[in-house]
Amino acid sequence: MKEHYKIWSRLLQRSYSVVSTVNKDENAPETGPKRDPKRLSFNGARKKTPLTVGLIGLILLAVATSIMFVHPYDIMFKWKIIFTEGGEIFETWRLPPVDLYLRVHLFNITNAEEFLRGEDEKLKVKEVGPYVYREVMTHENVTFNENGTVSAIPKHPLEWVPELSNGDHEKDQLTLINIALLSIADVISKKSVWQRWGLNVLIKQTKTQPIVKMSPKEFMFGYQSTLMTLGYQFLPTWINFDKLGLIDRMYHFDGDYETVYTGKNDVTKAGLIDTYCGSTHIPQWEGYCGDIQYSSDGTKFESHLDSNRTLKFFRKSLCRAKPIEKVNETVSSGLRGFVYKFPKNANDNGFYDEKNKCFCREEPCLPRGLLDVRECYYGFPIALSYPHFLDGDESLFKDVEGMVPDRTKHESYFVINPESGLPLDLAVRYQINMAIGDTSGVSNSDKFANKIIPMLWTENRLYKLPESLATRFKMYLTILPWGETAAIGAFFVLGVTFILLSLHRYRTSKKLDLNWLGENENRIERKLSVYLPDNKSNMSNKELEVYYNSLVAPLNQKIDIEHETDEDIE
Repeated sequence: MKEHYKIWSRLLQRSYSVVSTVNKDENAPETGPKRDPKRLSFNGARKKTPLTVGLIGLILLAVATSIMFVHPYDIMFKWKIIFTEGGEIFETWRLPPVDLYLRVHLFNITNAEEFLRGEDEKLKVKEVGPYVYREVMTHENVTFNENGTVSAIPKHPLEWVPELSNGDHEKDQLTLINIALLSIADVISKKSVWQRWGLNVLIKQTKTQPIVKMSPKEFMFGYQSTLMTLGYQFLPTWINFDKLGLIDRMYHFDGDYETVYTGKNDVTKAGLIDTYCGSTHIPQWEGYCGDIQYSSDGTKFESHLDSNRTLKFFRKSLCRAKPIEKVNETVSSGLRGFVYKFPKNANDNGFYDEKNKCFCREEPCLPRGLLDVRECYYGFPIALSYPHFLDGDESLFKDVEGMVPDRTKHESYFVINPESGLPLDLAVRYQINMAIGDTSGVSNSDKFANKIIPMLWTENRLYKLPESLATRFKMYLTILPWGETAAIGAFFVLGVTFILLSLHRYRTSKKLDLNWLGENENRIERKLSVYLPDNKSNMSNKELEVYYNSLVAPLNQKIDIEHETDEDIE
């Protein structure tokens, strides 16, 4: 009877604990089917595996989605752009690791004697040079402010680069105009008769001539002049230097300081000027013309550039902030770059646009293409133009011979990386001229009355980024964004693959379960057939049903196994 209970327990999935009173022969072979524990373990793992694989797929999809919305690369690059102590782009602004050059072209006068004698009406000039200097731009005494700005003192020392120069700036001798005489003559020509008389006496006593011979270095960085020495001694509030040189005055930054944005409040403005010498305007101009806020000094432009965005470029030597507009796109130093140029009529003083009338100091205004910057150069009659009077009025060519404007050689441009705002390649080209007024009443200056005389033109040149800097930013701007995109795609593909694999395994496990049930059903039928009567084939379906019920009924009753004895069970 005990064996019957075991059989029906398996068939009906009921559990009975039967106390065996029969001595069991341990050496006797076991009868009946034996369950394989390995198969049981495999079946459990088979059911868990699809769920685990599917969960991994969902995690991978979640990671891909998070990267898509969070953009960790943008966060990292924003952190690099913002000016912080020791930050990478901040250090690039503080001490630019680039080779920035100043190339100076001088206009050598070839008919000085003929012009002074009155034989030639036009002054003939020939361009010489370039004389090349390396500009070691730095920002010193850096102080971070609480309002999201940083203040510093700009420095622009120049170093002579003989291997890139066409000539020796100390040994070459050129014939050039005497800036000191013509500048003082222009200033005094507007003063009283007695002041003009005094100047004429001084000119005759010192035998000062309007055209002199000197080296390029003297002309650019200062030469001794009796007139300038006397002006320094007797008019220190007007002239605070005893030697006059054009480049020396252009690069005079003593006492200057600037404040730029760190990007803490707006990352796009990192490195742009907030104030220069404590003001958002330079005092030489009124209103719109003197606005320099949000301009760049050329070391760092606006970040995350929009294609339609107009930028501003400011250098003290230009005496204004000038707009630049995008005209093209290119690749420089292996990085994407937007090409910017000064817009047409950028030197307008009200001839084309009434709002630019503030660049006209007094009527009549200077001819089209000239910018009067005398207030930035101690009142001397200095005017800026593009080299060789490019895009200038035709009247500019009537007083001088030798001007050959060439857009390829004389036009300025800026190549700026739109993501970082770093300049990749730039050429800022400007010509310095003397716009001399009516000096007919001043000795040795009458031949230059009411003339525009070109003196030199300069080119601030950045050819490319250093290889180490370019490599780093190629990784930041090319490889890392590509890596982020690749990571999103990889995680997404892996996630979908894992989910599809989990579905496949789930369907496979279902088929295995059905096969296992079929096998057990056949096994059950074989076991039951042992207990069927011999005359089963002669029994009807009704009789078989009654027979099975008679076997199952006793087992559906509550049996207290603990109190039954073997005799009771039998």
